[in-house]
Amino acid sequence: MPPRNPWITLNTREVYANRWLRVREDEVVRPDGARGVYGVVEIPPSVGIVAVNDRGGVALVGQWRYASRCYSWEIPRGGTHPGEQDMLAAARRELREEAGIEAEQWQFLSAVQVCNGVTTDIQHLYLATKLARVKDEQDPEESIVCRFVPFEEAIRRVMSGEISEVCSVAALLMVDRLRGS
Repeated sequence: MPPRNPWITLNTREVYANRWLRVREDEVVRPDGARGVYGVVEIPPSVGIVAVNDRGGVALVGQWRYASRCYSWEIPRGGTHPGEQDMLAAARRELREEAGIEAEQWQFLSAVQVCNGVTTDIQHLYLATKLARVKDEQDPEESIVCRFVPFEEAIRRVMSGEISEVCSVAALLMVDRLRGS
C-alpha cells in the first residue's frame, strides 16, 4: 500500500488555460507543515508511437520545438482530444496525422509520467507494426518531416543524446529491449 499523501491542498486557482493545457496554483501545506504555493500544469493524456516497418526502419518525425528552441527528432506523438478516453484510437490518429501511416498491429508498451513534479501529463506508448502509407493528414499548424531510419541508428541517436525527448527515449529503449538487443 502506498504511503499516505503528506500534502494538504487548501485552495486552487486557475492561472491560465488554453486548448492544450491548464495552469493552476494550489495553496498547500507542505509535508514539513509550512504553507506554500505549488504550480501545476494540467495536460490531457497523450500518446507516442514507435512505428517499425517490415525492413526494421523506425519512423521519426522532425520538427522545431518552440519551448526548447531546438529542432527535435522524436517518435510520432501527440495529445488526446477533449473527453477522448480511447488511447489506442488517439495513437492511430496521431500516427496518421504526424507520419501519414496506418498500422495493422499494435502493442501497448507502457504509460509513463512525463514530468510528474510539474505536470499531470501521462503518455501512453505503443509499438505499431505492419505499416502502410496513407494520405497525409498533417495538422496545418505543424511543420513536420517524417523519415524512416534503421532501428539501430535510432538507438545510437538515443544513446548519443541526439534524440533526447523523454517519451521517445523511453519508448525506443522499451522496444529495443523487446527486440532482445
